[in-house]
Amino acid sequence: MTVDSADTLSILVATDNHLGYMERDPVRGQDSFHAFAEILQLAHAHGADMVLLGGDLFHDNRPSRRCLHHAMSLLRARCLGAAPVALEHLSDPAVDFGAQAAHVNYEDPNVNVALPVFSIHGNHDDPSGDGNLSAMDMLAVSGLVNYFGRQPEVDNIRVSPVLLRKGRTHLALYGLGNVRDERLHRTMARKHMTMCQPAEHAGRWFNLMVLHQNRVAHGPKNHIPEHFLSGFLDLVVWGHEHQCQVDPEYNHQKAFYVTQPGSSVATALSTGEAVPKHVAMLHIDRRNFKLDKLRLKNVRPFVIEDVVLAAVPSLSPQSSEAEIVDFLRRR
Repeated sequence: MTVDSADTLSILVATDNHLGYMERDPVRGQDSFHAFAEILQLAHAHGADMVLLGGDLFHDNRPSRRCLHHAMSLLRARCLGAAPVALEHLSDPAVDFGAQAAHVNYEDPNVNVALPVFSIHGNHDDPSGDGNLSAMDMLAVSGLVNYFGRQPEVDNIRVSPVLLRKGRTHLALYGLGNVRDERLHRTMARKHMTMCQPAEHAGRWFNLMVLHQNRVAHGPKNHIPEHFLSGFLDLVVWGHEHQCQVDPEYNHQKAFYVTQPGSSVATALSTGEAVPKHVAMLHIDRRNFKLDKLRLKNVRPFVIEDVVLAAVPSLSPQSSEAEIVDFLRRR
């Protein structure tokens, strides 16, 4: 497909940015912000029409004021401006973003948005506490992010798409913010989740879904099997899993593709975090899509390796702890 067509809708896709991770660390405290700044810069450099985030923008459910200020500063610097937005919003903003949203943010006459950001919440930044609000609500009410995919009840879920159009490309964007895996598994197994399709010309819409759940099975019910998702979907963006598997994987049972961008900052000592970090540049032209992976260059290198101390000639069972630590540092 031709990616520079007037009908091509281009989306920068990222998940699990974990802003504020280890923010008090004197060495690694800025890593998450540097990676997120690079992501927004890549969106500009590659001519993205919008940014799609797959949850866990923040690492803490109640991010510090410094973290929230830094995040808002980055979004203001990279996403506000006088450049026109080529997207037409066709669905009801009250259904898409909640009763408090009278407009998608780039149609708000009080805000000049040049790069729209659409985001669901993850398990780290989900709504909670007084008012059942999240940090994402703060970004939404300030006009910086279009926060969607929130469900008023999790035992009977109804997912309505955000409908967008650019030229002859029609996008139905489905979002499902994080729900506890065991509970969502039960809801979906009982067929209590409804995926609403556009009422007219359903065949012309490209159906894109973003969710934030366990993809890898850690038990019989604490993950969401791909075959639970609707077969009319064209592409699924899977958040929450930190290992980068951004190349689209075809699900033969349901005939859709799955992309798993992974996290933009390492938050655990695991082999999955050592895989090079990427984001996705998604180009949609009517019912066709092309996905390019973009390597993040501002991510701190992370290497994990198994070392068998018994196989090291210079060490023995009588070696002191200091000798072992010295060997590991030199390695």
